[in-house]
Amino acid sequence: MSARRWVRPAVLAGLLAAAAGSLLFWSPTAVLAAADGPWRLPVALAVYALGTVAFVPKPALNAAAGVLLGVALGLPLAVAGTVLGAAAAFLLGRGLARDALRPLLRGRAAEAVDRRLTEQGFRSVLLLRLIPGVPFQAANYACALSGVRAAPFLGATALGVLPGTAAYVVAGASAGSPTSPAFLISASAVALLTVGSLLSLWRARGAVAPARTEAAATTARAPVP
Repeated sequence: MSARRWVRPAVLAGLLAAAAGSLLFWSPTAVLAAADGPWRLPVALAVYALGTVAFVPKPALNAAAGVLLGVALGLPLAVAGTVLGAAAAFLLGRGLARDALRPLLRGRAAEAVDRRLTEQGFRSVLLLRLIPGVPFQAANYACALSGVRAAPFLGATALGVLPGTAAYVVAGASAGSPTSPAFLISASAVALLTVGSLLSLWRARGAVAPARTEAAATTARAPVP
């Protein structure tokens, strides 16, 4: 592969590193709290977009939106900001890394995931957003490298993040009343999401060893040229 093909992925890596490093100098929650007046909503959307690119945990942003804006304003803003952040990551990944990295996808699992995302984009992305334990930012770049179109990706993202986003926003908005039904229900939902994420990680860890064993066996059976 020509060295020139790695220029764009290197630019993407530099941008992501710079965005993550910028968190040493600013706090997303502090910016959300300081925003006021007519600039409040645009600033909040920008924070979500940059926060997504900088790998800020989405639950932290959603809870902050609930604390600072309440449910009526915080929930639609959190969903809109999440979709905007996903769109930014998707465009960066597709524009700067897809051509160079897509040919490197090898193995049955990677090919099957890519084929499913390409042929059943909306349904596949929706499942990625709904299944606990799937890292939001990693899913953005995985989709960017696949053949899924932008419209199904964004539509499924908006629908799929709604339950989890609502749980964190409501929990943040009702944190001042820890005995209220809203807080108890949302906190229970957050706990279930956390447990689901841990179980997903445990199951993924258990699947690594068999996959490695199968790959090694396949390599051993391959004819020597």
